[in-house]
Amino acid sequence: MKARTVSHIAVCVHDLERSLKFYRDILGMTVKMHETQPMAGRTGSQSQDMYGGPHQSRTVANVYFDDEADAPFLVLTSHPGDDVSGQPVKLDQIGITHLSFEVDDVAATLGELESQGVPLAGTREGFTGSDGVVRTIFVYDPDGILVQFDQGHRN
Repeated sequence: MKARTVSHIAVCVHDLERSLKFYRDILGMTVKMHETQPMAGRTGSQSQDMYGGPHQSRTVANVYFDDEADAPFLVLTSHPGDDVSGQPVKLDQIGITHLSFEVDDVAATLGELESQGVPLAGTREGFTGSDGVVRTIFVYDPDGILVQFDQGHRN
């Protein structure tokens, strides 16, 4: 067996519209699907191995980086009217610890995110190297999930 690529990453959020303001409006991602779906009949929807509890419906949005249909994308889900449990993990805890996005200019991205009121996961000084260059930063999305921005593996 050989896995070929990441198809998508699913992130459960408290408030889908609030999360879309971050991922769509601030990060510039494109929503290609946004709908409320009944959970009845959904594969695994009653499985306590997959869900923390029963849900009547879920609202889901598929958000993409660009128009490439075969590129990995994010699936943002919420369960309207239901409480969702759990807390985002830190970088040294078991689980998916963060999402990371490649940008052309990390320092400029930092300035843009700060101007939008996005909370930093640290200080500007803490992200600045001894050479005065900002190469990577971490912020929090609306649910407190760590989101990293760097100049990518090519740099």
